Amino acid sequence: MRTVAVVGASLAGLSAARSLRKQGYDGRLVVIGDELHRPYDRPPLSKEFLSGVLGETDLALETDGEDLRAEWLLGTRAVGLDARERTVRLADGGAVRADGIVIATGAAARQLPGSEGLAGVHVLRTLDDARALRDELAGGGRLVVIGGGFIGAEVASTASALGLDVTVVEAAPTPLAGPLGEEMGRIVSALHTDHGVRLLCGVGVKGLSGETRVDAVLLEDGRTIPADIVVVGVGARPCVEWLEGSGIALDNGVTCGVDGRTSLAGVVAVGDCASWYDPRAGHHRRVEHWTGAQERPAAAVATLLAGGAVEPGVPRPPYFWSDQYGVKIQFAGHAAGADSVTIEQGAADDRDVLAVYRRAGHPVAVLGMNQPRLFTRWRKQLAATP
Repeated sequence: MRTVAVVGASLAGLSAARSLRKQGYDGRLVVIGDELHRPYDRPPLSKEFLSGVLGETDLALETDGEDLRAEWLLGTRAVGLDARERTVRLADGGAVRADGIVIATGAAARQLPGSEGLAGVHVLRTLDDARALRDELAGGGRLVVIGGGFIGAEVASTASALGLDVTVVEAAPTPLAGPLGEEMGRIVSALHTDHGVRLLCGVGVKGLSGETRVDAVLLEDGRTIPADIVVVGVGARPCVEWLEGSGIALDNGVTCGVDGRTSLAGVVAVGDCASWYDPRAGHHRRVEHWTGAQERPAAAVATLLAGGAVEPGVPRPPYFWSDQYGVKIQFAGHAAGADSVTIEQGAADDRDVLAVYRRAGHPVAVLGMNQPRLFTRWRKQLAATP
């Protein structure tokens, strides 16, 4: 291959570029990113960066002196892929022709319909999002977080520590029931009430009020929650619109094999936009976690360089972590499909549990709250299980 284009300049794209060089590719390497920023770390945006503990330079993912010998096209959005010409079309009218293509365009935060143009309403996905929200939180006031998932919970935790009056609104009866299951979702989300944050569950948001700036959140049950700032944390959508009409298979992301290969030869996908086949689960799924964006590009790049001739391994079970109210939450595996969950160590009321999820007696997932050593042991065991 004379030219490889990596479309996406966040962690997954950077990891792919690094893997290309590490695996011996010495040709032309072009990295295309729609943000102006060099690759940066996203997990601290909702925590240390938002609270002011870390600055922008602390987020840099590239090491001092690192040189991937790449052409960086930053602030340039990909708008199309011509499979026949093997060309990535750009919003500025330019194009990059490549023999191999790595799709790493990530995901974008979902917006709350009707909130466009209303001051005080935020999502949190990018560095620019975090800058704007951090400036608003510095003024204090009443914050309403819509969505009790991990991003919403981390923002609530950070804002509470900064002294804001915080309310979390979650449409589901139990926050985090999707990734953690109902029982452990209840235990983890109880951290909000432990620390004086109001948690309203089982009620949807009807809309927002305010002429030019938000002043309240309107709930579907008729209640009104006053708000000076609103953060919308209702999930993310894969950034794959630019691939429509290209012939590449799409289904809640770019449909990939276990090794990242797509339906088009010479094209692989990694990161939050990629729906990889999971042999453990028997179906495709997107893994929107830092670890996957760091680890899986190596397999995808090996597939790309070998033209699909390498035997794919089984990816490690998904792993993610979250820091909330001083508690380290770690999770590995898949809670869905488990028929039991048992607390093996600690006590739920103390929020220091190690819980194991099993299906037909076999462990399929593990959750740790302030149990890093025992969690690591169980995570290794999960990875060793076929």
